[in-house]
Amino acid sequence: MANTTSNARKRLLDPIERSSEVLFGLIMVLTFTGSFRVSGADHDSVDRMLLAALGCNLAWGIIDAVMYLLAVLSQRGHNLTLLRDVQAAAAERGRQLLSDAISSDLAAVLTDTEIEVVRSRMMHIPKRDSRVRLYASDCLAALGVFLLVFLSTFPVVLPFLFLRNARLALRMSNLVAIVMLFLTGWAYGKYAGYRPWHVGSFMVVIGVCMVGLTIALGG
Repeated sequence: MANTTSNARKRLLDPIERSSEVLFGLIMVLTFTGSFRVSGADHDSVDRMLLAALGCNLAWGIIDAVMYLLAVLSQRGHNLTLLRDVQAAAAERGRQLLSDAISSDLAAVLTDTEIEVVRSRMMHIPKRDSRVRLYASDCLAALGVFLLVFLSTFPVVLPFLFLRNARLALRMSNLVAIVMLFLTGWAYGKYAGYRPWHVGSFMVVIGVCMVGLTIALGG
């Protein structure tokens, strides 16, 4: 418990969070490229689509970063409340509060003696003030959230910048999105303990379905 705050300051986004943010950015940009119609498209319409996609991911990147910081504050407030409740409660009630706070899987393998050790250590933590605060590492992590959402737009829209054939650019954009979906699923599955190929393939199926729907609707 003594190193909890220190570790929280140093921790940035874990692989699950990174994968989720990239996936979010991809889905957002695909809503624009997926609705783009190449028939009769000119440079102005392509430019408008690109600006809309970039602007949307810029806005949502900022929103997601702010929500990340709010979630950090909320979690720290909850932890502070738990600490106070445990310190103010009798021994048996304190152990029950800790048991309720941890996941059911972890609670099932911890003995009362081990929970009591944790409670005893919490009792020796100095009293803290009522305010929770953000640290530089939290702002850095929020910046990472923003960049992951916003920058995930660029690989998907790059074909429209370099290819004059709008239909070919759309197909190349779809291919890039599918590859990115697979890599995102691979990273997610590997970290979560699932088979990376299965999770990556599942993400690709989702991407193919989205692309297929786009083509069927005349994209």
